[in-house]
Amino acid sequence: MRLPKFAYLRPRTLAEACRMLADAGPTAMVVAGGTDLYPNMKRRHQMPKTVVALRHLKELKGVDGTRIAAGELLSDLERNARLRADQPALWKAVSSISTPVLRNMGTIGGNACLDTRCTYYNQTLEWRRSIDYCMKCEGKTCWVAPSSGKCLAINSSDTAPVLCALGARLRLRSVDGEREVPADEFYADDGIAYLRKRPHEILTDVVLPAPNGPSTSLGAGWRSTYLKLRRRGAFDFPVLGVAVRLDFEGPRVRHARIYLNAVWMRPLRVPGAEKAVVGTSLDDESVARAGDAAFAAAKPMDNADFHLHWRKEMARVYVRKALLELKPR
Repeated sequence: MRLPKFAYLRPRTLAEACRMLADAGPTAMVVAGGTDLYPNMKRRHQMPKTVVALRHLKELKGVDGTRIAAGELLSDLERNARLRADQPALWKAVSSISTPVLRNMGTIGGNACLDTRCTYYNQTLEWRRSIDYCMKCEGKTCWVAPSSGKCLAINSSDTAPVLCALGARLRLRSVDGEREVPADEFYADDGIAYLRKRPHEILTDVVLPAPNGPSTSLGAGWRSTYLKLRRRGAFDFPVLGVAVRLDFEGPRVRHARIYLNAVWMRPLRVPGAEKAVVGTSLDDESVARAGDAAFAAAKPMDNADFHLHWRKEMARVYVRKALLELKPR
C-alpha cells in the first residue's frame, strides 16, 4: 500500500505550525509519530492534502510536574519512574499500547486523538469498496446498525478513558489563541466527529491532577488504575478498557470516576457504578453492585473482536477487578 500524494510541511515553531494549519484549510492534518495517520492514509481512510509535521518541535516535548507535552513519546513515558509512581493508571495505559516499536514512534497526544475504529472501517480500500463503503468514509450506511443515523465506530484509545477518569485537562493551541478542555468534554458521541477539537487546533499539553503527597497514607488521598481486555497480550487494540479513580477519606470512598472504553463511540462514564461504591469501604456487596451497573451501561457492538455479549459481561468482571485492586489493604 502506498501513501497518496500530499504536501508535507515542517514548521520551525508551534506558532508557525498553527499558522500553516490554518492557512491550509480543512484538508490539512497534523502528524507526530504517524502510527495511526499514515496507515489510515495508505488504506485511504484519511486523505489530507497537507500534513503539518510536529514531531521535531521542542515546544511539544517535556514532562513538567503535572504537565505532559503532547509530543512526548509513549516509550519515554513508559520509562518515566515518576509517572509510574504518581499516575499509575496513565502509566499502565501507556505501557499497554501496541508494541515497543510503535511506542518508540507514537506520542501521548496522538493516542489521545486516536481515530475511532470499526470492523467495517479498518479494512483495505478494495474490501470497503465491495460493501459500498460505510458512513465513516465515503459511504452513507453504518454497517454496524444500518438504521443508525450516525457512525458507531468505537473509541479505542487507551489513554482517553484514563484522562477522563483522572479529571485531566487538554490544552489546545491555534491562531486564535489557547484554551483548555476537560478530557470528559473533549470526546464526542459520534464515530466520525469523535473529538471536540476545532479543525485548526493542535493538542499541545495534557494537564494531570496533582499526585498524592509523599506523606499520604494508604487509604487516603486518591488512587487509580486501568485494565485492558484484548485477544493478545501485546499489539492489539482494546475490546474493553476500564479506567477508575477513587478518592478516599480514610478507608471509605469519597468520590469515584469510572469509565469504560471500546464499548461506545467515546469513553463511557458509569454513574451507577460510581454511586454503588461512594461512601463504602469497597466491601464485596458494593463492588458487586458496581459491576452490575457497568454491565447494564456497557453497549458493545458487533464491530470489534470477540462476541459482543461476552464483552458486555466482561465489563462487569473488569470493573470488579479494578475496584478490588484499589481497595486499601
